[in-house]
Amino acid sequence: MIKYVNHDIVFQEYPDEVTLAINLSLCPNHCEGCHSAFLAGNVGEELTEERLFALIDSYLGTITCVGLQGGDNDTDELLRLLAAVKEHYGSKLHTGWYSGRDWIPSAEVLRSTLDYLKTGPYIPKHGPLSSPYTNQRFYRVEADGTLTDLTHRFAKRHV
Repeated sequence: MIKYVNHDIVFQEYPDEVTLAINLSLCPNHCEGCHSAFLAGNVGEELTEERLFALIDSYLGTITCVGLQGGDNDTDELLRLLAAVKEHYGSKLHTGWYSGRDWIPSAEVLRSTLDYLKTGPYIPKHGPLSSPYTNQRFYRVEADGTLTDLTHRFAKRHV
């Protein structure tokens, strides 16, 4: 089961997108130093397909992407929901997933569910996506299911 706690419109998590980011709970990763540790709890309400579509519909015309932030506790259900978004909204919306694991779905699954994928646990000594030492990776999923690493798009510029 996928549960969500809240959502927001964000501009930095997915480059060049206006994203409806939905924060999911029940995170099993328990990364040291996590900035959203409360998402490890059993909090929020179930994110059904109907609820997800209602959230999307309330922002349709404003957003260009839907990002699920978390969901590592039930990846089958998360990928099913993302596939439903792709099927229902087609090319109107991009989809993304912020996972705290290093696991990457097959190219076939990627093609049918995702436009973006962030992988990797937060490790304090390596820092977040904006750190030059990060272990995390942010990918764009290409039409053939291959991944293009866009992690460099998050790098902080020093003046």
